[in-house]
Amino acid sequence: MADQTHVLFVEDDDVIREATQLALERDGFAVTAMPDGLSGLEAFRADRPDIALLDVMVPGLDGVSLCRRIRDESTVPVIMLSARADSIDVVLGLEAGADDYVTKPFDGAVLVARIRAVLRRFGHAGGAVHPEEPAAQLTGGTLSFGDLEIDTEGMEVRRAGQPVALTPTEMRLLLEFSGAPGTVLSRDKLLERVWDYGWGGDTRVVDVHVQRLRQKIGQDRIETVRGFGYKLKA
Repeated sequence: MADQTHVLFVEDDDVIREATQLALERDGFAVTAMPDGLSGLEAFRADRPDIALLDVMVPGLDGVSLCRRIRDESTVPVIMLSARADSIDVVLGLEAGADDYVTKPFDGAVLVARIRAVLRRFGHAGGAVHPEEPAAQLTGGTLSFGDLEIDTEGMEVRRAGQPVALTPTEMRLLLEFSGAPGTVLSRDKLLERVWDYGWGGDTRVVDVHVQRLRQKIGQDRIETVRGFGYKLKA
């Protein structure tokens, strides 16, 4: 297991849990599968997996609450599994700290692709900043925007001198904005660059993460350009 990517999978449906576990193991993942949120939390704390797949509707401790508990302790990537694409649970899961979601029923190949996409961006958090672009004040790998400082080498952020805790997805999103300050980035472009979507995705993922990022770096730091996307105020 030490050489494999370790997946925590929490799903109460026995058939889905067993079939998905087998499919993931065939693709080379090591899987710990749990039937409810409480056992999932215990497994997370005991095993410290590389990624967590959480079904929204599981007994004991629902997937959204479990995601919040995990996020309180770790920045490990989390993908929520939801039975309805238009469910409020999708947004609640993202607001709780999930990095992405997959709608059930899902194709095994699609799930594996999404897992690998999340793991790629978590393993390569840098690479989004383009220091040759003007507007940001760059000093020794640090970008400054007013009281906001972004250390692009140490992957650290400070606001008014105080550290700001960002998840890897939030950090990648901020790096995209800071690499092109004052430039409007569309939701589709952000999905492609941050979430590694080579296909159309749900822009709610972008909207919720932008809102979470605003709460941490300042509500007025990222501007909404209605009908086009978002931009970082230089």
